[in-house]
Amino acid sequence: MAIEKITLPAARKNANLTQKQLAQRCGVSVATIYNWEKGKSEPTVTQAKKVGEVCGIHYDNTIFLPNDTV
Repeated sequence: MAIEKITLPAARKNANLTQKQLAQRCGVSVATIYNWEKGKSEPTVTQAKKVGEVCGIHYDNTIFLPNDTV
């Protein structure tokens, strides 16, 4: 069985979170979430794990690239 990969915006939306809510729960700025979602920067492993925890997915299954490059 293939492991399902999901983009950060999709993971965030599936968790019913706004960028602001995700930022607050992960301890980063809204600009940081925006930059991750647009592929302008990437989270550290610790930050990626926190995103996965907050969104209810394993961080290895999260794609930190913009939708148009996936």
